[in-house]
Amino acid sequence: MAPRVLISDALSPAAVQIFKDRGVEVDFQPNLGKDKEKLAAAIDGFDGLAVRSATKVTAKLLEQAKGLKVVGRAGIGVDNVDIPAATARGIIVMNTPFGNSITTAEHAVTLMLSLARQIPEADASTRAGKWEKNKFLGVEIFGKTLGVIGCGNVGSIVADRAIGLKMKVIAYDPYLSPERALDLGVEKVDLDELWRRADFITLHTPLTDRTRNIVNVDTLKLTRKGVRLINCARGELVDEAALCAALKSGQVAGAAIDVFAEEPATASPLFALPNVVCTPHLGASTREAQENVALQVAEQMSDYLLRGAISNAVNFPSISAEEAPKLKPFVALAEKLGSFAGQLTETGISRVQLTYEGVVAQMNARALTSSALAGLLRPMLQNVNVVSAPILAKERGIVVEETRREAAGDYESLVTVTVTTERQARHVSGTVFADGRPRIVNIKGIRMDAEFGPSMIYITNLDKPGFIGKFSSTLGDAGINIATFHVGREAAGGSAIALIEIDGELPPEVLAKVRALPQVQQARPLRF
Repeated sequence: MAPRVLISDALSPAAVQIFKDRGVEVDFQPNLGKDKEKLAAAIDGFDGLAVRSATKVTAKLLEQAKGLKVVGRAGIGVDNVDIPAATARGIIVMNTPFGNSITTAEHAVTLMLSLARQIPEADASTRAGKWEKNKFLGVEIFGKTLGVIGCGNVGSIVADRAIGLKMKVIAYDPYLSPERALDLGVEKVDLDELWRRADFITLHTPLTDRTRNIVNVDTLKLTRKGVRLINCARGELVDEAALCAALKSGQVAGAAIDVFAEEPATASPLFALPNVVCTPHLGASTREAQENVALQVAEQMSDYLLRGAISNAVNFPSISAEEAPKLKPFVALAEKLGSFAGQLTETGISRVQLTYEGVVAQMNARALTSSALAGLLRPMLQNVNVVSAPILAKERGIVVEETRREAAGDYESLVTVTVTTERQARHVSGTVFADGRPRIVNIKGIRMDAEFGPSMIYITNLDKPGFIGKFSSTLGDAGINIATFHVGREAAGGSAIALIEIDGELPPEVLAKVRALPQVQQARPLRF
């Protein structure tokens, strides 16, 4: 029986034809995603669901999709898909992360030029018959400094176009290596320097806990007076109230905004300001981009439903059916080791080395390396999966090396992730024992045996009496329960580490108290 796919959003007719040509039955209902009840009633019995952004793939909807195997999102953002719920039901979620990069980059450049020359306001004035030629005094972009925050796929294209327009480009991206910056022709700077130097600032970073409201009252105070801001990434990157105040005071001369914290944006304080250009999330809205992502999602979904091939999955690695049982726990181990290193890394990464020893050295290293890279990059780049992670690492000039060794010392299998940054090299090793649960067994050459917990604290400290007692009392006084406590040291009285699992989150004020303890050198909360 041929697999069946429901298309609930507007998709290119060419994409529909791809499904049909490949032998997949298609039910094309482009407006169904706007009616939650009708979609829930219709979803059962389909193997695949192809969507854009209008359809909300919720946990409740997935409960009705008894036979659903794959959700394909034509576009990069999967905010409209409940990925944990899909994963729990064994449903693959695919996106098309690179189909609209050029279109989004071009829109950012267009907004920058429109802002510099006040084109929307001048157009409205001219259409009203006013001919206010002296009112609209613009600025040249020639020779100006463009600050690019996030120099990945879209940001690097914007940088290339800006260089062609004879602008000077500076970029902030923790994962941009010096070599990659040199190749792009941009100057890599820290974020504070970018705020101070840029005449124009364009945002191209994903939304994470670190980047949410990256444009705020404090950062806007650092900018040079008269800076102009462009946002075609995510609305939540900007504190709109702070931006409005800066626009009114003249600290920010103008802003061009394509994305908003709440969409559809039918009301915003930005709308009332004359020095703001607004568009309704048009970054990916070109015929070419819409066609590209539609064709890609049709190809990917067909390949999975007909041959079991997995491409651009955000919740599952590319692993064959034969490999899955023995590889699965090591995939989880590699991703957690990468995440451990990524959550501790704040400067540019130049090299990542994956070392596989023992039995694991005979397994699918590509899947393991991809999983480790996804874990490493995800703390900064949220839309990372095991398929896109190697591409994103390559874009940022990160050298990835794999080493295999037949023997693993004291372990049957050992996986080591070594991350080299501009400041240091950090390595962490782990294994999987007979119980199938991943463990950390070595951090920076210090042995320990610790399982990964959902909420953990990593501490480096001096090996002096009293540390454990003071630390435990600090958490106890805050009502935080310690689940497990693992310690290791180089030598008596020397450097030591502790990895502690706690119940629940670690509040910032408690973390500050931990960091203030006399023996503590570093304390970082970790999530797995």
